[in-house]
Amino acid sequence: MGKLDGKRALVTGAASGIGEEIVKCFAAEGADLGLLDLSGDAAAALADAMSGTHGVKTATAQADVSDEAAVVPAIERISAALGGIDILVNCAGIDNTGPLEEMSVATWDQMMAVHLRGSFLCIRTVLPGMKQRQWGRIINFSSQLAHKGAPSMVHYCAAKAGVIGMTRALAYEVGGEGITVNCINPGPIDTPLLRSIPQDWLDVKLGELPMKRFGKTSEVAPTALLLATDEGGYYLGASMNMNGGDYMI
Repeated sequence: MGKLDGKRALVTGAASGIGEEIVKCFAAEGADLGLLDLSGDAAAALADAMSGTHGVKTATAQADVSDEAAVVPAIERISAALGGIDILVNCAGIDNTGPLEEMSVATWDQMMAVHLRGSFLCIRTVLPGMKQRQWGRIINFSSQLAHKGAPSMVHYCAAKAGVIGMTRALAYEVGGEGITVNCINPGPIDTPLLRSIPQDWLDVKLGELPMKRFGKTSEVAPTALLLATDEGGYYLGASMNMNGGDYMI
């Protein structure tokens, strides 16, 4: 018996990095899976692999989570294919660097749109079904930089701090209806997204870490699994920080 047998999970940013690792972890525990990603081909390939390896039901869609006209019908199609969504993991994200005084409004707005509007749109779409069933798990992804801050990442830190605030506020709204809302705040994790950041920034960050290494995606997925299960049912509005000691809170 898997810990997620009978559950249906939707993971955004599902085709690479932390999202991919969560998909693999959830599939191994028996969850049927919806995979949403900018790369529809990569999501479909991963879904096929999970169906073949673990025998779980899968559905995929290609969409930008910040685009309401694209992401809402995409989630509705996945939900219809799976018979509902019990667990939502908002893992889609972007990352870039630059000093605030040189930052364009478009760069700022895109960071807010992907992390905040994207999470909002996905939550709003699946929440009615969770309320009807009186059971749900919403797992948002922020960052330790929401607490710590970082030079040249004002927009990223602000967006991720907003995710934490949204998580806590929504937890108050729906915690009495069998739905938990929690947040995972990883430190720097070795993913394609991290490797897209300039090397000089990464060198400084590595030197700041007490553990002197970047994290692995396999070290993040178990926390998502805990929050998705009945065993994690008393976590509400929590911020889970696995960050190699980068910010101790």
